[in-house]
Amino acid sequence: MLRKEYSAGAVKLSFWFSEFRKVISLLCSGKQLPEIKLMAVAENLFSAKTALRASQIMNTVAVRVFALPAEFYSVFETNSLEVQKLINLISIMNTDSLFFTFIYEVYREKLITGDNLLADADVRVFFMNKQRESEKVAGWTDETLIRLQKCYKTYLSEAGLLERGVGSRKIIRPLLDDNIAKLLAGNDMELISHTLTGTR
Repeated sequence: MLRKEYSAGAVKLSFWFSEFRKVISLLCSGKQLPEIKLMAVAENLFSAKTALRASQIMNTVAVRVFALPAEFYSVFETNSLEVQKLINLISIMNTDSLFFTFIYEVYREKLITGDNLLADADVRVFFMNKQRESEKVAGWTDETLIRLQKCYKTYLSEAGLLERGVGSRKIIRPLLDDNIAKLLAGNDMELISHTLTGTR
C-alpha cells in the first residue's frame, strides 16, 4: 500500500458514516460521482449547514469511498451496521497515513499484548514520538495535536473499536468478516487486516 505524507487534515473532518453509506448506496443504485456531487449541494444530501460544508463532506467521503476497491461496495451494502462501520474506518485508514500509523503502532500493539485499555497517555506518547521522527509533525501546534488526539479516539469509538467515555477506555477487538479479510488480502491491503486483528 502506498502511504501519503502525514497530514493534520483530520482536525476538520469527522467519521461521516451516514454520509459514507449514502454515497455507496447511490453508487450501487447506478448513480455516477458527478451526479452525486451535484445532489450533495443542490439537495443538501448530508444536511450540511452551508453549501461549502456540503461540498467539503462530499469531497472527503468520495476520496474515502474511491480508496476502496469497488468490490467492497456490494459487501458493504449487504452487511451489518458493525461491519459497515468497520469498512468506513478501513477507508479512513487507507486515506490518512498518520491515522493508519496510529492504529498500527498503538491499537494493534494493544491487541497483540492483550492490553485492553487505551489511555490518553498512549495517544500523547504516539504524537510525541511522531514529533521526534517528522519535522512536519514537530511543526504542528499543541492545539492541533490535541484536536488530532480527540479525533482519533472519536474515529475508534464511532467504529465500535473503543468504548465511549473519558480517560482510559476499553478497547473492543473487531470481528473481521471473512469476506472483508479476503478482499483486503486480494487488493494489497493485507496490512490493514493484520492491524485490525492484532497480527504480527
